[in-house]
Amino acid sequence: MDLDREQESQNIEDRRGRRVSRGVAGGGIGTLIIILLALFFGFDPRMLLQGNVQEGNYPQGPPPQSQQTGTNDEMREFVARVLGSTERTWDEIFQAGGQTYQKPTLVLFSDAVESACGYGQAAAGPFYCGADQKLYIDLSFYRELRERFRAPGDFAQAYVIAHEVGHHVQNLLGIMRKVQSLQSRSSEREANALSVRLELQADCLAGIWANHANRERGILEQGDIEEGLNAAAQIGDDRMQKRAQGYVVPEGFTHGSAEQRVQWFRRGIQSGDLKQCDTFSRGPLS
Repeated sequence: MDLDREQESQNIEDRRGRRVSRGVAGGGIGTLIIILLALFFGFDPRMLLQGNVQEGNYPQGPPPQSQQTGTNDEMREFVARVLGSTERTWDEIFQAGGQTYQKPTLVLFSDAVESACGYGQAAAGPFYCGADQKLYIDLSFYRELRERFRAPGDFAQAYVIAHEVGHHVQNLLGIMRKVQSLQSRSSEREANALSVRLELQADCLAGIWANHANRERGILEQGDIEEGLNAAAQIGDDRMQKRAQGYVVPEGFTHGSAEQRVQWFRRGIQSGDLKQCDTFSRGPLS
């Protein structure tokens, strides 16, 4: 990626090195760890959007060992430039629609973090909390992305941030609240299907950012798109379930299959058209 023309976002909150106690950060069924376990192991997924929590589709495991803050300066600059790029793009898109884009804050943390949505751990991966309009990421996750999920490359890393920003856009547009309302009146299977549509739309919105930023400022280099599509595929529900339990349960999908995630991320990249990201008015998702 070429981010030389992208300014670093000033909306970075660095909490790396802080120790967070689960008892202090929150507890009970509202915590992120319970939400993530319920999501992955097939319990009621309607809890996913209580507090507007949206996270990456990553299985629980030993938390990655965080690097010292000083060694992460280069990566901090990278995520700040990616976030700055999304801010510039969504500012322009919202203005064109007669609206004002409210910029989210990206929180860097080590191992565990307290958010308005509860307690989060690095092992759960990056997530977005609609209650405080913040994105949360432990930068050591990128090592996991490269080594554990076999998704190397800087555009793969940028995709992770752009996907969570996509959830922020959904929050600003009121989509998350509507989905939460529908899920509260739905069966578990229907709620899962709604979650899939929400996640695939966030993938498409990530693609919208890439399209606009590349068209206006030429951020993409050879091989970048392939890196991003590979990352989308590697975190598809089918591949994640296969890795974790050795078999696939389509009824338990909450983020979409590898094929679906690639399809919708590519749709956003190729079209750059928000209308192409309407996953809710469509029939069966292919």
